[in-house]
Amino acid sequence: MRKGRTEEPLKILVPAEGPELSAGVSDRFGTSPWLLTIDAETMSFETRRNPGASGQKGAGMQAVAFAIGENIAAVLTGYCSPIVEKYLTENGIAVVKGIGGTAADAVSQFKKGPPEPQLLESRKTALLKAFTRAFRQFSRMLPMIGGIILIIGLFNAFVPKKFLRAFFPGGMGWDTLSGALAGSFFAGNPINSYIIGGGLLAQGVSLFGVTAFMVAWVSVGWVQLPAEIGALGSRFAIARNVLSLIMAMGVALLTVIVPGVLLGGGF
Repeated sequence: MRKGRTEEPLKILVPAEGPELSAGVSDRFGTSPWLLTIDAETMSFETRRNPGASGQKGAGMQAVAFAIGENIAAVLTGYCSPIVEKYLTENGIAVVKGIGGTAADAVSQFKKGPPEPQLLESRKTALLKAFTRAFRQFSRMLPMIGGIILIIGLFNAFVPKKFLRAFFPGGMGWDTLSGALAGSFFAGNPINSYIIGGGLLAQGVSLFGVTAFMVAWVSVGWVQLPAEIGALGSRFAIARNVLSLIMAMGVALLTVIVPGVLLGGGF
């Protein structure tokens, strides 16, 4: 029970595969299809589609911000990353991992006490579950990847090269800065950055600009800053994004220059 909330309902957050209590508990907290907020006493519940279900950047932080905003007492999940668990527990939210079965079973077991240790799965069963999770994740990402490819095609067809040359004039410093800024203002799955980066290279953008764009894409997220501030606090969230932007430019420069020097200046 979280301090100062003894008069409020005991609200449990369960990442689930479906929008009902009979749905199975999801293997991952940040990318589960649904988030179920359950009153542990009455078993009444509310459902919410998880905005991070596609696996996009910052999925875990969006779920953390939601849990904090809803005054959740505990999260019951199959797994969550150490960093997500850290921020949940620091905000007074208990985290119970290794949960299986249905959402209703998970809450019932939580009310009884610590869950009993589960027997280890057979190697065959574990492998099958891993393939199933991977296929499910890929299926969720496929429409998004298709949309990105379509956008790249339209971009190549309608955006003149003069525009790209104005934004990426070819200088090492300016291209690196432009790429980092462009990548930091978009959010999406890291796989999409490969597709977009390939399209930029095909349009003549330098490796400096493309590399900075890809690094910033996966490490900086200005569009998700409100959610990150809600989960981590404004001071930390802003400082993290600013430092990540600077590091993205440094990593891009080193990534392109070092191999070029080793290969005789062919970058």
